[in-house]
Amino acid sequence: MIRACALSDLDDKKPLAVEVGDVAVVLVREGDEVHALRDECSHASLSLSEGEVTRKGIECWLHGSCFDLRTGQPSSPPASEPVDVYAVRVDGDDVYVDPTTAVNQPRP
Repeated sequence: MIRACALSDLDDKKPLAVEVGDVAVVLVREGDEVHALRDECSHASLSLSEGEVTRKGIECWLHGSCFDLRTGQPSSPPASEPVDVYAVRVDGDDVYVDPTTAVNQPRP
């Protein structure tokens, strides 16, 4: 796991773009829970961190595709493929992400 940011850097339901290793990640805090997804829409290859968090998940700002924060599955078109979701650990004020394996994708 790699330290991504401080927990205090995250505002509730506001996306934050970070580089974790060489992977672009978007972090979203929901109360005490932090979600980490690949910061790239599977439909248009745009940064999800530029979108907003809705009750359906994180919404891509260009075409409105929405992705579930826990599973990465698209909940609205035009996206049909999920985005990677990464394991997160919070230790005190530190947020750690493991960008090496997507927890929502089948392992080879």
